[in-house]
Amino acid sequence: MSGAPDLLFLGGRVFTADPARPYAQAVAVRDGRISAVGTQAELARTRGPRTEIVDLAGGLLLPGFIDAHIHPVQGGMERARCNLAELTGLDAYLERIARYAADHPDRPWVEGGGWSMSAFPGGMPRRDLLDRVCPDRPVYLINSDHHGAWVNTRALELAGIDAATPDPADGRIERDADGRPTGLLHEGAMELAGRLLPRAEPAEYAAALLDAQRYLFSFGITGWQDAIVGPYAGYDDQLGIYLDAARSGALRARVVGALWWDRARGAEQIEDLLARRALAAAEGGDRFRAGSVKIMQDGIAENFTAGMLDPYLDAGGCPCGGRGLSHVDPALLREHVAELDRLGFQVHFHAIGDRAVREALDSLAAARAANGAGDLRHHIAHLQVLHPDDVPRFAELGVTANLQALWATHHQQMDELTTPFLGAERNARQYPFGDLLRTGARLCMGSDWPVTSPNPLAAIHVAVHRTEPSDEARAAWPTAATPFLPHQRIALAEALHAYTAGSARINHADQETGTLAPGMRADLAVLDRDPFALDPEDIWTTEVKMTFVDGEAVYERR
Repeated sequence: MSGAPDLLFLGGRVFTADPARPYAQAVAVRDGRISAVGTQAELARTRGPRTEIVDLAGGLLLPGFIDAHIHPVQGGMERARCNLAELTGLDAYLERIARYAADHPDRPWVEGGGWSMSAFPGGMPRRDLLDRVCPDRPVYLINSDHHGAWVNTRALELAGIDAATPDPADGRIERDADGRPTGLLHEGAMELAGRLLPRAEPAEYAAALLDAQRYLFSFGITGWQDAIVGPYAGYDDQLGIYLDAARSGALRARVVGALWWDRARGAEQIEDLLARRALAAAEGGDRFRAGSVKIMQDGIAENFTAGMLDPYLDAGGCPCGGRGLSHVDPALLREHVAELDRLGFQVHFHAIGDRAVREALDSLAAARAANGAGDLRHHIAHLQVLHPDDVPRFAELGVTANLQALWATHHQQMDELTTPFLGAERNARQYPFGDLLRTGARLCMGSDWPVTSPNPLAAIHVAVHRTEPSDEARAAWPTAATPFLPHQRIALAEALHAYTAGSARINHADQETGTLAPGMRADLAVLDRDPFALDPEDIWTTEVKMTFVDGEAVYERR
């Protein structure tokens, strides 16, 4: 690119995420693309009369973060509703719910979410707690991990859920000893009440997407993969919302939508997926594509729905519990994934337990045997528990490990609701980031927001240090400062690469974004300090000062 640059970034360190030149001192931008990467002395000479200087002031310039597993529309909707995500403890929850109900008397349901299982004995909230603050209207609140809903008595009555209601195949109604529903609906049982929720207007979804985009820009995030584009947990399909935003120019981030695999249906839905992919290709422009399919293979460990090879332990340590769920029959999963792979879809799995991870890997091995090795870049998210035999299979099969690193710490939900029921052997296999990297696996990273914070720097802190960032509410937990399986740490450069170049690759955007090199899009994040110069314990203190998309500032810290 000839001519003087529009922007010059000087005065700090540059992390390029480009293996050919991982570090530099300065970057020049012209016409929305990077025109040069080099030393400060070299690039300062290219300055023209209209060149704007961005002083890094000792901070770090890097590619914009790309979140490989996130739910922005749901996050935006929860921010606009009864949002419990930033609160701690039952009293704070009930106060917020009561106030929200009083402030919105016209809403037929009280909707929202963000509560943590750790706020309740055994992780189990009850309907009578909600009845105290909202007895006359139905309440439906999704928990922070989006795998359960807390409802009041009125909601149960309207849904016709009582002691005689059977559990759905893909979920569970929590019950008292006499069989009466307690007010907690797990997994597919959420839909028993969720299907009655008033449908939000398209304008509400559109506002939620744009609010989420502004919020994510404040964390240096310039692109993402939406991990559920389709109806789920009371939310409607967001495909049209994304396409409208792309057509109008309101969608500035670069987004891939993972189309939801409806586990109540089978192979007949593939025709619908093909049509939806084609619609996105025709109308999404250069901002939105839908070439991925999301398959949720299991639930979560805390409610014993994550699919495990061996039984969960009970409170006394006996392996007397169940083995969790496989939302899609493993034999059918192999068939479906092989067909999706043949048709050119990337498959994006949710897999928490070791059995679910193995089922996902087995399906991808079957796809490779049927269709040959391709470049679809399939990935498996979460990966809480892996059997050691399956760790090297990621590299062998070319499957990317999609990490939600913020979860790999000691916190109350881990120490009280997870580790006692896994046992020592499985506990030692949790979140094996280091082992995956050492065996040659490719990594990408995401947040799963609104399950947990979308802040990439908090997640990177955990990936590097395996402790809670000190500004997190969970940092007050007594063992939060004790590294969680510290041998599974990864280096700062490796974590940054996963959250930039690794995630760009997953979105098939690595020829345009994810690294800083001449010709690449100027999607950039400016950090207020250089985390490479910090003690690993302090990485979390780093903040985003500015975010750029196509060389234009879309966020500046005030």
